[in-house]
Amino acid sequence: MRSLKIILLASAFNGLTQRAWLELREAGHRPSVVLFSDAETVCEQIEDSPATLVICPFLKDRVPARLWQNTQRPVVIIHPGIVGDRGASALDWAITRQLPTWGVTALQAAEEMDSGAIWATHEFEMPTGIRKSELYNGAVADAAMACIHDVVARFGSDFVPQPLDYRSPQVRGRLQPNMQQSDRSFSWQDDAALIQRRIDAADGQPGVLAELLGESYYLYDAHLDSRRGTPGQLLAVHDDAVLVATGDRSLWIGSLRRKPRPGEETFKRPARHVLAGRLDDVPSLNWSIAHYPHCDEAYQPIRYREQGGVGELTFEFYNGAMSTEQCRRLVSALRWAKARDTEVLLFRGGRGSFSNGVHLNVIQAAVIPGFEAWANIRAINDVCRELLTARQLVISGLTGSAGAGGVMLALAADGVFARSGVVLNPHYKSMGLHGSEYWTYSLPRAVGYERALQLTEDCLPISVVEAREMGLVQDVGPRCPLAFGAWLMDQAQRVAHDPIYEVVRARRQTRDVEDMERCREEELAEMQLDMVQDRNRFAEKCRHFVFKRRGCGTPRRLLALWASSAEVVSV
Repeated sequence: MRSLKIILLASAFNGLTQRAWLELREAGHRPSVVLFSDAETVCEQIEDSPATLVICPFLKDRVPARLWQNTQRPVVIIHPGIVGDRGASALDWAITRQLPTWGVTALQAAEEMDSGAIWATHEFEMPTGIRKSELYNGAVADAAMACIHDVVARFGSDFVPQPLDYRSPQVRGRLQPNMQQSDRSFSWQDDAALIQRRIDAADGQPGVLAELLGESYYLYDAHLDSRRGTPGQLLAVHDDAVLVATGDRSLWIGSLRRKPRPGEETFKRPARHVLAGRLDDVPSLNWSIAHYPHCDEAYQPIRYREQGGVGELTFEFYNGAMSTEQCRRLVSALRWAKARDTEVLLFRGGRGSFSNGVHLNVIQAAVIPGFEAWANIRAINDVCRELLTARQLVISGLTGSAGAGGVMLALAADGVFARSGVVLNPHYKSMGLHGSEYWTYSLPRAVGYERALQLTEDCLPISVVEAREMGLVQDVGPRCPLAFGAWLMDQAQRVAHDPIYEVVRARRQTRDVEDMERCREEELAEMQLDMVQDRNRFAEKCRHFVFKRRGCGTPRRLLALWASSAEVVSV
């Protein structure tokens, strides 16, 4: 196999682009990234490079004609739809219409968007009851990677991309309009399942516009419940979510974004935060693990079960962000779980990301963001401390991708087990932070001091394959979420007795509590300078992240050596 110089042209270095970058490198190719800024700059960066192929895993911008007209260096778009599907709302329509199958297609860039010749396509069965972000990061990402590998294998061979022909009976997709809020709208008199599907189809962006308490909000993170009431009525509050009655049942709504007024920008936050001051007459429910350990409520952001000497604590925080309050709830749950008569504590994520560390949106919304950030980092440190000081052997289950403090949170366990295809970002520096979560203790113990320094300074993603090779992860399980859950429980039960996991048990024997706490205090001293005194522009970086500001160029760390002569980059 020959090694190809490939440019990944993307609107952002998102999860799929990171996974493409990692898997192409692991396959022996030399990918480099170009983040779309403006057409002229992008053309110069690509035309002046020795790249032989351009792949666009995640591109919301139109490919400049100068690039796609060069047939010697094909530009291939990865579109999240079946052959013939066109338009920016492919996944929104697929979820809304409850289609049984869907797919991803790799097609050559052309004058009309999504109309180019077909390089590859992969279809999959649509999971039921899935959010758009879960679908994108799951089945869509898997099919996209299969398409990318096909494109690379076919490039340079005698393969000829097939023109899109709507006369063919095999072409089932069609041009679809961009979904508007009128297509997403619902009445609270509608069935809860229909409303949830509308919200699921708009997950991430743009949300579904609806009325609550006489004002308009974009809704996210919906969960079915059996309680009933007057449609549109707020029935209860639990943790950060509010319960809204529908025509037949009710829905927990976890996150909201207030509809902005002219000239205003708003961003999503936990629903209880957005509605603060208006919930005094709404009953507050509590079924925390400490009070109701075997609760059968449908909506449980933190839940617990026991099986074969293993206590499994699952936490499921929207988008992997962990606010101060969420961390405190998790500390309480961990203290209860640690008091149980179990041999192993399995600490795992739920749907979506495992954890991405502190909650930047909650921080940005605070009266003094730096003070809230400071409270948040100490609270997530307390979660780590509970894991580090458990009597049981502790296993972390990476059900989804993790970044920054989320990676270090997992490392507070004695062993880490990850789902195949997960991407890790074990660094903080790009956000202007030194980092905490006991990383100066846990990371060097896992990978050695030199590798720990490299990971935190390079600010690059790593795959779980790499993570296993360097000792960051002990083993990698199935890609299917259900199969991974069963596999993870099996590994947790084996850890206590199987000789193969002697290294996991040995790590606990070398713990030095005094050294751990010294690391925490030194890290927090640095984080106070970063968060409260803002020495490295954390406040600006946080604001840009929350308001989704586009960067001014491609960071140098994403450029391959063969592409590093490009002139327009950001640091």
